[in-house]
Amino acid sequence: MKGKILLVEGKRADRPSFFNGLSKKGYQVRSVTSGKKALDLLSLETPDIILIDASSMRTSGIRICNGIKEISPMLPIVLLVDNEFQDDKKIQAEVVLAEPFTLQKLLNRIRPLIPSPDNNLYTVGPIQLDVDHNWVRCGTHQSQLTPRLVMLLRALMGSEGYVINRTELFKTVWETEYIGDTRTLDVHISWLREAIEDNPRKPRYIKTVRGKGYKLDISGM
Repeated sequence: MKGKILLVEGKRADRPSFFNGLSKKGYQVRSVTSGKKALDLLSLETPDIILIDASSMRTSGIRICNGIKEISPMLPIVLLVDNEFQDDKKIQAEVVLAEPFTLQKLLNRIRPLIPSPDNNLYTVGPIQLDVDHNWVRCGTHQSQLTPRLVMLLRALMGSEGYVINRTELFKTVWETEYIGDTRTLDVHISWLREAIEDNPRKPRYIKTVRGKGYKLDISGM
């Protein structure tokens, strides 16, 4: 699978859908019919890119783009518009493609925006971690992390579903044999929860296992 695309397009009899063409090219495509539905889906899933067919919905797509960027500023957007669209410098889309264009031209604009399998991008459930650029994305949450937090989250993601002993986590992330005070670990865990959890006080993903340590748990999704 080449990547995950969230396709936002209206249902017009006089306009063909891009769903089949993109699916045949190996992309995993989810389709919704409005900007609101796209925002709702982003709270549950994290696509690699959003494709907005504004002309199929008889809209400029500007409000949809801006709404998406408010909650996921690093999520790339390709906006498809009709040939009467007037350039708006305030529009928040990486690519604006005006009709007419071929499917191949669309693919050429999409491809550079989707992470390559060679990139250091790790995905577990709804959590995406980019260790090259130090950011994490989970549903509507997107945050820049310190290198230490990246190491900590990477360790948890690498053992998803299993408890990692506090001492082991501390030695792995801080790369030291000194473990006299692991409260620093607790603080970093709280920062990670702030970055990815809807309610950090009642974490859904990063669980504390009393007397043992922590684990990343996505089984309750």
